[in-house]
Amino acid sequence: MQKRHSSIAMLAGAVFLALPMSAGAQILVSGNDEKVLWDDAGKAIFLPPGKDTISFIDIGNRENPKILTNIALENSIFGPPTNVAVSGEIALVANSVTQIKDGDNWKPTPDNKVYIFDLTQTPPKQIGTVEVGKQPSGLDISKKGDLALVTNRADNSISVLTISGKDVKVTDTIAMGDSVAHVAISADGTKALAVKPVVNKVAFLKIDGQKVVYEKYDMPTGVFPYNVDIVPNGKIALVANNGAAGAADGNVDTVSVIDLDQNPPRVIDHVVVGDAPEGLAISPKGDLALAILVAGNSNKKAFYSRHGGTAVVLKIDGNKVTKMTELAVGGLAEGVAFSPDGAYAYIGNYLDNDMSILKISGTEVTDTGKKLKLPGHPASLRGAPK
Repeated sequence: MQKRHSSIAMLAGAVFLALPMSAGAQILVSGNDEKVLWDDAGKAIFLPPGKDTISFIDIGNRENPKILTNIALENSIFGPPTNVAVSGEIALVANSVTQIKDGDNWKPTPDNKVYIFDLTQTPPKQIGTVEVGKQPSGLDISKKGDLALVTNRADNSISVLTISGKDVKVTDTIAMGDSVAHVAISADGTKALAVKPVVNKVAFLKIDGQKVVYEKYDMPTGVFPYNVDIVPNGKIALVANNGAAGAADGNVDTVSVIDLDQNPPRVIDHVVVGDAPEGLAISPKGDLALAILVAGNSNKKAFYSRHGGTAVVLKIDGNKVTKMTELAVGGLAEGVAFSPDGAYAYIGNYLDNDMSILKISGTEVTDTGKKLKLPGHPASLRGAPK
């Protein structure tokens, strides 16, 4: 989430992923930021660091998830809600900004860390850290599990990480020409898309094994593209266009549809979803997506101010995407993730310190009414790899 009153910008933090802790175990991860709140005028309040956590949560019982452990590590709401990725034995969590002392106050400044977690341990443990570019934000791991891409927003670059078992190394840095917020890798590992929010474009990258090439082919999207996901069959991708740089402003925004079957790929449609979509995830079944409209930290006197966010259900039928229904969720809802079977979805509500649990039957999505209380403010959520 691009923070409206900060020059740093962007949300990061909580994510869902599958962990092989035991047979049949299914885990999600929530990155909880305790350093940033907002007053009634929508002005950011920066608090001292030291209370952030990363929560590992068992969702084996879909409607009654349980927190397994909370790990004390700095995590940030600045950045899109996709700063975590998981593959096999490891998970990666980026920290986009850190807090530094500014006189009597605190202020955010770009960080450069990506934490590595060993998922084979019970509970999972941090086993290392790699340094990438400035303000690492959205990231993704290839389905094969041998490659990760990390967008460095303050460096206008993408870090290429090679993975061998639990060994993670930075092997290349790709200059992108503009700030990049998130990247998604296709399931076949041959291509990736990276969103460029400041210039309203999405970049296309080619992948050959662990070699990544950017030929400077960009596609125009809507205003301030901030999140991107690719359907499991690789035929289309969806881009959430946030609109007002991370803030609700009362005007409708869109999700762009990209046809990846065409050469070169191109934007073929824009679906109106509502004001300020940020969280975005496509079901592992590939038949629907959820776009999350942020709300809850704007000026309380503004005509568009509302406490709760909205989950917008999008039906996917080939390359046709249609808005279906909307569900009310919590305050400053950010990240969204599906269970590995696509039967449930989970949404992190930053201001409410909890997580909404939605049930899915076909393309019908309903709120179970159940919530999981979290030890802090969930900044983002991410699903297991498709």
